[in-house]
Amino acid sequence: MRKLVYYVAVTLDGRIAGPGGEYDFFPAGDEQQAAAYAAWTNALYPETVPTAHRPAVGLADVPNRRFDTVVMGLGSYRPALDAGITSPYAHLRQYVVSSTLKPDTDPAVTVVPGDPLALVRELKQEDGEGLDIWLCGGGKLAGALLPEIDELVIKNYPVVVGAGVPAFDGAFDPTAFDVSERTAFPNGVTLTRLSRR
Repeated sequence: MRKLVYYVAVTLDGRIAGPGGEYDFFPAGDEQQAAAYAAWTNALYPETVPTAHRPAVGLADVPNRRFDTVVMGLGSYRPALDAGITSPYAHLRQYVVSSTLKPDTDPAVTVVPGDPLALVRELKQEDGEGLDIWLCGGGKLAGALLPEIDELVIKNYPVVVGAGVPAFDGAFDPTAFDVSERTAFPNGVTLTRLSRR
């Protein structure tokens, strides 16, 4: 069975974006540190780099290694729309969970106005040929999908923002995960992979 993997950047106080959806406050470190960190994460998860940026970082022809599908909320999709990009991850099957987005926004994007749990359960039953489903965000969607999240890949940045979009915004539901791997980078970021207990 395919896994649903929440791969996301998080502040020390558990925010994935600011109050207005901004995410430009995540510190990258100096140029050399930022380049090394980006090269490492891009090699591990090349499909999480938006299609338009893949050629610039040498990933234009790199096959998907971990995911073949992305599920995101409107808040995660909005920055691409605001930039005039309606298919940000054209190298993946794209699903946007939203009750307000027009279903014909882009033929390569499936808008899901209803139950995201039903969608994910259906996707997990598919034969993904070893590739999983990437939960891109946001917090409300992650909160709704918590019962189906199999793995977390948390990029924890050394910054506190105080307010913004939480990594999980849902009902009180303590859910244990076990750390399976943790990597620290010179720019202060730690990447932790956790599996559902």
